[in-house]
Amino acid sequence: MKRIAILHYKVGDTDGVSLEIEKWQIALKNLGYEVYLCAGNLGSTRGTLIKQMFHQTPEAKRLYANTFIALQGSEEAYKAELNKVARQIEKKLSNFITEKQIDILIPHNIWSVAMNPAAALALARMVEKFNLPVLAQHHDFYWERINGVALTCSTAVELADKYLPPRNPCIRHAVINSLAQTSLKERKGIEAVIVPNVFDFEGADWQKDVFNKDFRSQIGIGENDIIVLQATRLVRRKGVELAVDFVKALNDPQRRALLEEKRLYDGRSFTKDDRIVLVLAGYAHDDPGGTYVTALKQKIEEAGIDALFIESLVGRDRFEDDLSKIYSFWDPYVFADFITYPSLWEGWGNQLLEAIRAKVPFLIFEYPVYRADIKDKGLRAVSLGGKVAATDLRGLVQVKPKLIEKAADAAVRLLTDGKTRRAMVMHNFEIAREHYSMTSLQRQLTELV
Repeated sequence: MKRIAILHYKVGDTDGVSLEIEKWQIALKNLGYEVYLCAGNLGSTRGTLIKQMFHQTPEAKRLYANTFIALQGSEEAYKAELNKVARQIEKKLSNFITEKQIDILIPHNIWSVAMNPAAALALARMVEKFNLPVLAQHHDFYWERINGVALTCSTAVELADKYLPPRNPCIRHAVINSLAQTSLKERKGIEAVIVPNVFDFEGADWQKDVFNKDFRSQIGIGENDIIVLQATRLVRRKGVELAVDFVKALNDPQRRALLEEKRLYDGRSFTKDDRIVLVLAGYAHDDPGGTYVTALKQKIEEAGIDALFIESLVGRDRFEDDLSKIYSFWDPYVFADFITYPSLWEGWGNQLLEAIRAKVPFLIFEYPVYRADIKDKGLRAVSLGGKVAATDLRGLVQVKPKLIEKAADAAVRLLTDGKTRRAMVMHNFEIAREHYSMTSLQRQLTELV
């Protein structure tokens, strides 16, 4: 039985890459491989911990800034720290590969997003040392940053040219969308196959059960309140401010009157005393300085909508003791009446598949990859289009007001017409099961590994 190592900055969390790694691990095990995880933070899962690989250490943050933002201090000092941390990682990676008798390496994002440049350098050196076959999965590239990057010095230029990602005959490259495939070829002359995000579309629907039945009451929401779920992380590229605009439009008196008149899709009544609540379930610790969340809270207050930030109540896995109760990342989907997914940029889009799996209609901003690779499959969504109309003084984006109004009208129908709603979600479910299932991932990995 061959032994595969999957490597990343972190695993066992609810971010998109961690979730995809979990799916790859399952798929590879189903194909008969023994799979080991190695990361700088293991979250709630088991594996080999190499702390220096984590992208949130002070050293990693400093090296990232000195590579892509602005050089602080001398280039010599930057180069020395880069090599020092790389050597630390190399030593531990070497021990891991030897101890576990690894046959194949599958790094995720280490050579592409490059949040920890020293890890990229160390891993490339390990491939050269052991001459191991590698399948490198690239979810995001450093040059795709919305705010841009600028290589700061000759050492940074050399690092990017040689190692982000490396050109090595031992390495096969995979990306998650056609835009990345094209840019990698144009920038680096590297060919890559496309392995999109997937999800498990088999098994029973996610449902209310003994553990999660108190979810609404625990977060302070009534049984007839409408939950509009924003499940993504709270970072600027997720465009969460558009969800605020959408919920504000839903609360328009005429739309509320329609909701009250027609009742909700599942038979619940909706009265003047019931609320439409934006529930933000994703974590915010990737928001530098908390500036984005602060801006969001200001916008929410000005919009006069009800919104709940429930990051502290949601984790990767369920947990309960005498003092606290943590719901899984999937539990909020069970109670969502509508889902917002207004991301400005996604490498692919995990939460899109999660909304489809939960059989809940969703709002979408048509980010570039959605338009290029996903939309033509025929998914049905409430759309905000794909063009930002303006940016306010806080850096929050806006689309044309008429698009928000049109989306709110479409949502009212999906919140009140059970037949139309079910037809839409089942249509999306079948399309996703055909194109983005675990079976399709296993089929691709059979050819690639």
